[in-house]
Amino acid sequence: MFNIKNLFRGSKAAEKALKKPHNSDLFEQINSLLCDYRSDVFPVGLQQACSLVSVDDVDGVKVALTLHFAATTEQPAIAAFLSEQLQKPVHVSVQVQLLEPFRHSTIKHIILVASGKGGVGKSTSAVNLAHALKQNGAAVGVLDADIYGPSIPLLLGLEDQKPQAKDDKTLLPMSKNGLAAQSIGFLLGKEDATVWRGPMASTALMQLLNETAWPELDYLIVDMPPGTGDIQLTMSQKIPASGAVIVTTPQDLALADANKGIDMFNKVKVPILGLLENMSYFHCQHCNGINHVFGEDGGKALAQRIDVPLLGQVPLAHAIRESGEAGEFISHNADKALVAIYNRAAKLIASHLFYQGSGSNPVEIIITDD
Repeated sequence: MFNIKNLFRGSKAAEKALKKPHNSDLFEQINSLLCDYRSDVFPVGLQQACSLVSVDDVDGVKVALTLHFAATTEQPAIAAFLSEQLQKPVHVSVQVQLLEPFRHSTIKHIILVASGKGGVGKSTSAVNLAHALKQNGAAVGVLDADIYGPSIPLLLGLEDQKPQAKDDKTLLPMSKNGLAAQSIGFLLGKEDATVWRGPMASTALMQLLNETAWPELDYLIVDMPPGTGDIQLTMSQKIPASGAVIVTTPQDLALADANKGIDMFNKVKVPILGLLENMSYFHCQHCNGINHVFGEDGGKALAQRIDVPLLGQVPLAHAIRESGEAGEFISHNADKALVAIYNRAAKLIASHLFYQGSGSNPVEIIITDD
């Protein structure tokens, strides 16, 4: 049988041309339009941050994209942009595939969620950010590094669960709605106190990280303990963290402690990916008024001063408390505005990692008596 490929065999240019789609003009047009798309998540266009997989115009225009960081909820905006530019409906499908190598075992990015003090909603923020990254197409895990006060089992509704051993050396992570999770709380009774000195706690944490059979993850969110002690230094020194997210409330006391956390990460050369202002305001559902219970825009001012993105301003909301205590994620049906805040914050974190590049080399920290 005659095969047109035989006619061009040996010609690389010709063989490349044969692979070009039949609607190559439209393919090139859309590829060019992707350069012009702008949002806070894609500040310099889409072309660098995605691969145009296919364009099909047989039955309407269908575009398939592979994004190189977690941002699939951007799909409606991308579809609207292309539809407007082409003056015809465009259906866009997206998937996520990070191109970075694994930086730690089976994990591509380790993100530390930290605060300078307790009580600012750090653990709740870590869980909701992890869930938002998953909702944006990524494979995500959560590590509870708060050895003395583990909250992840409660927040994921897994308090009574015990991890299974994969073999003599490794544990299988727990799972909640596709999130892989590990915590010292799974190994202890929920009423048991962790009465350990710093070095012992740090060793236990590294065992939790290294002796858990994590699946292949795009992002591992680490819920750090408050403060700047042994565990924080261990995590910053001994693992290749891609960056840290600082959680604070707007009040001066919390901001002062957040500054200490930021200073610690700067000293150990862990990039600050952004600041999340929690409990920013209370929105009264009865009078529709806004009450700044803990002060106004303190986190925003701090983010501007240290020149990092303000990832979001999360209100003091019943839905956050109720979902956390029930061990569930915030429902899109219950509160679309809250879901949108965490979604945007998660996409900004992923975007920052992609565009700025990740990587902080572990730094040896020497503490003396001087």
